[in-house]
Amino acid sequence: MKIGLDAMGGDAAPQAAVAGAVLAARELLAEVVLIGQQDAIEQHLKPIPNRPANLSILHAAQVVGMDESPVAAVRKKRDSSISVGMRMLRDQSLDAFVSAGNTGAMVSASTLLCGLLPGVERPGIAILLPGIHSDNTLLIDVGANIDPRPLHLVQYALMGETYVRCVLEKTQPKVGLLNVGEEEGKGTEFIKETYGLLERAGLNFVGNVEGRDIFSGEYDVIVCDGFVGNVALKTAESLAHSINVLLKRSLAMSPITRLGAWLARDAFRQLKKEIDYAEQGGAPLLGVNGISIIAHGGSGAKAIKNAVRVGYESVRHEMNRNMVEAISGYAKRAAA
Repeated sequence: MKIGLDAMGGDAAPQAAVAGAVLAARELLAEVVLIGQQDAIEQHLKPIPNRPANLSILHAAQVVGMDESPVAAVRKKRDSSISVGMRMLRDQSLDAFVSAGNTGAMVSASTLLCGLLPGVERPGIAILLPGIHSDNTLLIDVGANIDPRPLHLVQYALMGETYVRCVLEKTQPKVGLLNVGEEEGKGTEFIKETYGLLERAGLNFVGNVEGRDIFSGEYDVIVCDGFVGNVALKTAESLAHSINVLLKRSLAMSPITRLGAWLARDAFRQLKKEIDYAEQGGAPLLGVNGISIIAHGGSGAKAIKNAVRVGYESVRHEMNRNMVEAISGYAKRAAA
């Protein structure tokens, strides 16, 4: 197995990407290919002892900036690390490609260069969020498609359910539709039509769920459009950061609170681990004809390593083959 990693993508690139690639190469039975400006990559590899034999470099001269127009960058910067990686993925020189760079460029490059899986109309970004009561919840879409049709959300549900069932190995994943209330008649006409299609999709569809349910852990897959999903995701990230700042401020108020913080340090470490996006690593872009993993722009070495692991597990569990079967099966049932 060969996994490409955009060495130039992310706020801390190429240092974080290089360090994460080394960790991934040491842990996974796969070749990790760092794609980017070779001199910069080598500079950060030099201080690292015992460079893994399954780590290689492929030079790509150009870099897509985080603020560049996605489509323009893909079309004009053919020698960027993202474009080179995606062409290799398209040509099957790579089994998966991972980047913490420009999300829009990753979505555009995945769609334009690799194309979509048979039957899929729009790709969706899926992200795992921590659950209070049980396992993580997969939220899809969180930004790839902000103006979808009901069928697109049904396909997100099918792909998300397949990912959870085949890659995360959960039986009969529970699928919910994000709405402003649990009652069947709630929401816009778009949501009501989506609800009806999901009822007939052959999934373990449990109906509408509300924003409060996203982190409950009671649902395995929650479906929404990319606009709502992205707002929900960014709000959750902001809230987590705010709680962290406020908690540190409160615990530093007096010697007693500082002592309490010291005594509870193990609990705080566990809490940080449970809500840390670095533990999940990357979000798969589901529906493209290749394993495309989008990592957080602020990813450090640990998050990069885990993003590579997400790509590795997706390949190992034949994620796309199973998704094609799910989409094809739904199309046949709908036409019958």
